[in-house]
Amino acid sequence: MKLGILGGTFDPVHLGHLRMALEASEDLDLDRVDLVPASVPPHKEGRAVASFADRLAMLRLAVEGAPRLGVLDLEGRRRGVSYTILTLEELHKKYPDDLDLYFVLGADAFLDIPTWKEYRSLFRYAHFVIMERPGISRQALDDFLGSLDLGLEKAGPDRYRVRESGMQLIRREGTAMDISSSNIRKAVAAGRSVRFLVPEAVETYILKKGLYSSHGESR
Repeated sequence: MKLGILGGTFDPVHLGHLRMALEASEDLDLDRVDLVPASVPPHKEGRAVASFADRLAMLRLAVEGAPRLGVLDLEGRRRGVSYTILTLEELHKKYPDDLDLYFVLGADAFLDIPTWKEYRSLFRYAHFVIMERPGISRQALDDFLGSLDLGLEKAGPDRYRVRESGMQLIRREGTAMDISSSNIRKAVAAGRSVRFLVPEAVETYILKKGLYSSHGESR
């Protein structure tokens, strides 16, 4: 099975997340891309505004009717900090004999990967699909890849192979959508519409539950 995963806080999920996941699934002919919300984000401990249950519910609403997209709640079922290495290990245990795993993330997130727990080990478990983002040049990304000391070999246009594991790092161009969850929270707190930034069902959920009010955003 060619499975993609896209992790994040998703506080809230927005159209940029969904477009990234969908384009990765189509470009790489993945069977599915699952969005994996972090229960306790490693770099944002205690800073998620909405609860895990609310963030999970919004994700499930967001992917309704999108057969190539799914949602995994495994980080919410695991205690402690939501480290990516643990998630990748858990997925390989779940599919021990039939898993070709692709980890999808934006170039901005990839530039922070040296701060992730056991980051070099991540490349033993999954291919990395790096979606290019505005403001990050190809040269800057190439220079960063060279600094990781992963033993990378050129494997084709916009592809590198990790010599030790055989996993690939794949650069992809995506639709540029300059949307951020933090700006959405600020808009809601200010009483502004977030229509066309999040799926309509997610906007309805936010308003119905009173998420991201001025009080909630200030925590």
